[in-house]
Amino acid sequence: MATQEEVRLVVPATPEFLRLARVTATGLASRSGFSYDEVEDLRLAIDELCFALIGSRGREGTVNLRYAMPEGALEIEGSGDFPTATATPPALSELSRQILTALVDDYDVYLADGGHPAFRLRKQRPGA
Repeated sequence: MATQEEVRLVVPATPEFLRLARVTATGLASRSGFSYDEVEDLRLAIDELCFALIGSRGREGTVNLRYAMPEGALEIEGSGDFPTATATPPALSELSRQILTALVDDYDVYLADGGHPAFRLRKQRPGA
């Protein structure tokens, strides 16, 4: 019987620390048997979604990430823990939406409890 593993990561909400979010996603995807191209897809997708939370300059606060590995898939949830809550969900450009649709099986951006911007994505390994 397979068990689901989970990894949690909290990083400052600045672009230079988002590398840790990408490295974690790619390491877990590689460990889970994703191909090189699928790992690269996840790396790009996590970049798009994290930047939707913090913008190109970053913000005060942290980004909280949860990586779950149900059999044959990788699911990532992220949320911004910022001193000031926002009233609108993270914004994705049309290009970002097209990129994400091509790279992952499912994604969403939304406001979590307390008005914190959040995202989730799922990438299924083909044939799993």
